[in-house]
Amino acid sequence: MIFSQSSILVVDDELFFRKLYRDLLLEEGYRVDVCDNGDDAIALLQQRQVDVVLTDMVMPGRNGLEVLRAARAVENPPEVILVTGHASLESAIDALKNGARDYLVKPFNPDELKHLVRNCLEQRKLLTENDHLKRQIHLFQTGQSLSSLIDLDRLIPQSFDVLLRETGASVGCTFTLKDGVTPTLTGVKNLPAEFADQLVNLLLSQIDDAVGFSQPAATATAKLKHLQQQPEQLWMLPLRDGEVLKGGIIVCDAVTDLSDATALADLRYLSDQISLGFENACRYHDAQELMYTDDLTGLYNHRYMQVALSHEIRRSQRYGLQFSLLFLDLDRFKEINDNYGHLAGSAALQEVGQLLIDCVRDVDTLFRFGGDEFAAILVETDDKTARVVAERIRKVIEEHAFLEEQGTPSFVTVTAGFSTFPTDATDKEKLLDLADRAMYAGKELRNVICGVVDIPEEKR
Repeated sequence: MIFSQSSILVVDDELFFRKLYRDLLLEEGYRVDVCDNGDDAIALLQQRQVDVVLTDMVMPGRNGLEVLRAARAVENPPEVILVTGHASLESAIDALKNGARDYLVKPFNPDELKHLVRNCLEQRKLLTENDHLKRQIHLFQTGQSLSSLIDLDRLIPQSFDVLLRETGASVGCTFTLKDGVTPTLTGVKNLPAEFADQLVNLLLSQIDDAVGFSQPAATATAKLKHLQQQPEQLWMLPLRDGEVLKGGIIVCDAVTDLSDATALADLRYLSDQISLGFENACRYHDAQELMYTDDLTGLYNHRYMQVALSHEIRRSQRYGLQFSLLFLDLDRFKEINDNYGHLAGSAALQEVGQLLIDCVRDVDTLFRFGGDEFAAILVETDDKTARVVAERIRKVIEEHAFLEEQGTPSFVTVTAGFSTFPTDATDKEKLLDLADRAMYAGKELRNVICGVVDIPEEKR
């Protein structure tokens, strides 16, 4: 085996899994050490070099995350694979955020384990077997920094800057695919936006077919020259989540001699780290979406509303802006559940979610607050405009025939209450409380809109 001298440390408090890992890895020819607790594993890591650590997440005493942090702190840290017996989003996110290369969920496929270990060792092999170690260390550090970024808004521009620097280029662009289809520019350097748009659309099919950092096919030469681009200087990197293209980076004027196999290998290594970081960031983003999204309607949930509201308050304070918080409560919605069942009620709530999306702007944020209650953050919106938006929503819901496709057309109305920052309140709790009070003031009549000024004086 290529990695037969590699050292693997297995950490698990269950004898069955320790033996299973050890047997599988010995079959691959690795040198395997086994610990049954986190303390012994950390002590071993501090004593000698280990290439890969395979540790259980939950153990008595010091757990897998503590082993991971200790591993990251030693000189020339090993790659770490965390294993969990529970497929929780939180454990996956914690593992990736704290520097794990990957994670496994018990029970796992033995071939998957071997594949992950082999991938980890391939990463380390680049550090130990390359003739230009100093440059490899630089690339490794840069790549590790990029691959550990889980914020797409930071990862893409930083990766773009790194590729421009390493290729000696100054012209290029980045894009993502909106709805998985339409390319949208996210960054442009020294290139007119209209040219960048044409370039992305011209190369999109080739980027989709590309494997890693590569050049366009000769068939695109004439069209590229028409856009005043030199094909021999143009390189592209697809950004994928699994097998699905989600975006890309285009470098237009690379001056580094990439005919040199070593230089090209360096850049392809770097691009692999960018690709890995992008996939990890997509995984983290998807995990966040699952944590913050209402399963039924696809709108954000109550948990995310707290995050979004804090963010919008900070933004509005910084730029001297107003925004409004809108609460919505469906009137007599229980009658749909009582007459047609909860499945029909769920279908109606999904229709409400879509109606709300159609009534607000893309920059506004919608939430299902719970049950048949919804909310919206209307950015850069004063109390007068908030009332207009709320009236639009009230009218649309009042006139909509719900469950028409099921042959049971039903009608409901909605009561809305809103508060505005900073005219009504300057902190999150007060803003929430006033919007809630306004909505419940309206519930006495139903199918109406109430702002803070409409709340009876004795109930403010």
